[in-house]
Amino acid sequence: MQTPSPVPRHVAVIMDGNGRWAQRQGLPRVRGHEAGADSVREIVRVCGELGVEALTLFSFSTENWRRPEDEVEALMTLLARYLTDETVELMQNSVRLQGIGELERLPPHVRGLLDQVTAFTAKNNGLRLTLALSYGARAEIVRAVRGLAVQVRDGTLTPEAITEQSVSDSLYTAGLPDPDLLIRTSGEMRLSNFLLWQCAYAEIYVTETLWPDFRRPQLEEAIAWFASRERRFGKTSAQLVEGT
Repeated sequence: MQTPSPVPRHVAVIMDGNGRWAQRQGLPRVRGHEAGADSVREIVRVCGELGVEALTLFSFSTENWRRPEDEVEALMTLLARYLTDETVELMQNSVRLQGIGELERLPPHVRGLLDQVTAFTAKNNGLRLTLALSYGARAEIVRAVRGLAVQVRDGTLTPEAITEQSVSDSLYTAGLPDPDLLIRTSGEMRLSNFLLWQCAYAEIYVTETLWPDFRRPQLEEAIAWFASRERRFGKTSAQLVEGT
């Protein structure tokens, strides 16, 4: 399938369905997460090939800490394995990696690996890959508001000077374009506290495909759907045609 233009600058993905995939295969849930990691590898590669500038993956939410301890431990082990095994390919494809979220909650060895790979890939100029880890959008917004409030208290910022841009610049994703396309796998119809501020104008694509089965053809289908959308940003179709 030939992917039509325009290609979204920033794709965000809620990767859902690993557990259900494993259940349907009669396998432990951790096998679903392992299969999901294979999808991550392919989608990162394909996004780079298609010219997507940024890819943000909802990898682990703040709510996920409530899962059974053995599953959380397995997820952290899998994350550490990904960071270790994928560094060479990230470098070969000039992918720049970063993590966002309450990273201090990650196990020390995982946080250390993340910091190492982030530093190692910092000068790459290809796809910007962001892993949302121990991430929750409401907590992110609260953190940003508190930071701005401190500046107001200290006299370095007036309330009147607070703008949408200053809020955006205070979020974890500062420096990234807002997502143009938000993909959610497994058919669930909710945002799940993911990039609530940043996705204000994102096109939302929901697929019944479970994340371990989401590969190049499914991504190309989502991008083709995106290319068919008329993105008006509050304007009328006539205004877009006239360029006003």
